[in-house]
Amino acid sequence: MKKGIHPDNYRVVAFKDMSNEHVFLTRSSVQTRETIEIDGVEYPLYKVEISNTSHPFYTGKMKLVDTAGRVDKFMNRYKKHLDNKK
Repeated sequence: MKKGIHPDNYRVVAFKDMSNEHVFLTRSSVQTRETIEIDGVEYPLYKVEISNTSHPFYTGKMKLVDTAGRVDKFMNRYKKHLDNKK
Protein backbone atom coordinates (compact mmCIF):
# COMPACT_ATOMS: atom_id res chain seq x y z
CA MET A 1 0.00 0.00 0.00
CA LYS A 2 1.37 3.41 -0.95
CA LYS A 3 2.23 5.49 2.12
CA GLY A 4 0.46 8.77 2.84
CA ILE A 5 -2.63 8.28 0.66
CA HIS A 6 -4.94 6.47 3.08
CA PRO A 7 -6.53 7.81 6.29
CA ASP A 8 -4.98 6.74 9.60
CA ASN A 9 -8.06 4.65 10.53
CA TYR A 10 -8.04 2.58 7.29
CA ARG A 11 -8.53 -0.99 8.56
CA VAL A 12 -10.43 -4.24 8.03
CA VAL A 13 -14.14 -3.73 8.82
CA ALA A 14 -17.00 -6.26 8.90
CA PHE A 15 -20.06 -5.16 6.93
CA LYS A 16 -23.33 -6.91 7.83
CA ASP A 17 -26.32 -6.98 5.46
CA MET A 18 -29.28 -6.58 7.81
CA SER A 19 -31.78 -8.03 5.34
CA ASN A 20 -30.16 -11.48 5.27
CA GLU A 21 -27.43 -11.43 7.97
CA HIS A 22 -24.59 -11.88 5.41
CA VAL A 23 -21.25 -10.59 6.76
CA PHE A 24 -18.24 -9.70 4.64
CA LEU A 25 -14.84 -8.21 5.45
CA THR A 26 -13.20 -5.38 3.54
CA ARG A 27 -10.92 -2.45 4.22
CA SER A 28 -12.60 0.83 5.14
CA SER A 29 -12.29 3.98 7.20
CA VAL A 30 -15.99 4.06 8.10
CA GLN A 31 -16.82 5.11 11.66
CA THR A 32 -18.34 2.30 13.76
CA ARG A 33 -19.71 1.87 17.27
CA GLU A 34 -20.11 -1.90 17.38
CA THR A 35 -17.79 -4.87 16.96
CA ILE A 36 -18.27 -8.45 15.84
CA GLU A 37 -16.14 -11.54 16.38
CA ILE A 38 -15.38 -13.65 13.31
CA ASP A 39 -13.17 -16.75 13.63
CA GLY A 40 -11.85 -15.52 16.98
CA VAL A 41 -10.89 -12.06 15.68
CA GLU A 42 -12.80 -8.91 16.65
CA TYR A 43 -13.60 -6.43 13.87
CA PRO A 44 -15.43 -3.09 13.79
CA LEU A 45 -19.01 -3.72 12.56
CA TYR A 46 -20.94 -1.56 10.10
CA LYS A 47 -24.54 -2.49 9.31
CA VAL A 48 -25.87 -1.99 5.78
CA GLU A 49 -29.43 -2.31 4.50
CA ILE A 50 -28.54 -3.97 1.22
CA SER A 51 -25.50 -5.67 -0.35
CA ASN A 52 -24.73 -7.80 -3.37
CA THR A 53 -26.34 -10.80 -1.61
CA SER A 54 -29.71 -9.04 -1.31
CA HIS A 55 -29.79 -6.46 -4.14
CA PRO A 56 -32.30 -7.34 -6.90
CA PHE A 57 -29.72 -6.72 -9.63
CA TYR A 58 -27.53 -9.54 -8.28
CA THR A 59 -30.23 -11.88 -6.97
CA GLY A 60 -32.75 -11.53 -9.80
CA LYS A 61 -35.54 -11.20 -7.23
CA MET A 62 -37.51 -8.00 -6.81
CA LYS A 63 -37.96 -6.92 -3.20
CA LEU A 64 -39.13 -3.64 -1.69
CA VAL A 65 -36.92 -2.42 1.13
CA ASP A 66 -38.74 0.20 3.17
CA THR A 67 -36.66 1.14 6.16
CA ALA A 68 -38.22 3.60 8.59
CA GLY A 69 -41.02 4.48 6.16
CA ARG A 70 -38.74 6.08 3.58
CA VAL A 71 -41.12 5.30 0.74
CA ASP A 72 -44.00 6.93 2.64
CA LYS A 73 -41.86 9.98 3.45
CA PHE A 74 -40.93 10.36 -0.22
CA MET A 75 -44.54 9.99 -1.37
CA ASN A 76 -45.71 12.63 1.13
CA ARG A 77 -42.97 15.03 0.04
CA TYR A 78 -43.76 14.40 -3.64
CA LYS A 79 -47.49 14.96 -3.01
CA LYS A 80 -46.76 18.30 -1.30
CA HIS A 81 -44.60 19.30 -4.25
CA LEU A 82 -47.41 18.53 -6.70
CA ASP A 83 -49.96 20.38 -4.54
CA ASN A 84 -47.76 23.49 -4.55
CA LYS A 85 -47.61 23.49 -8.36
CA LYS A 86 -51.40 23.71 -8.70
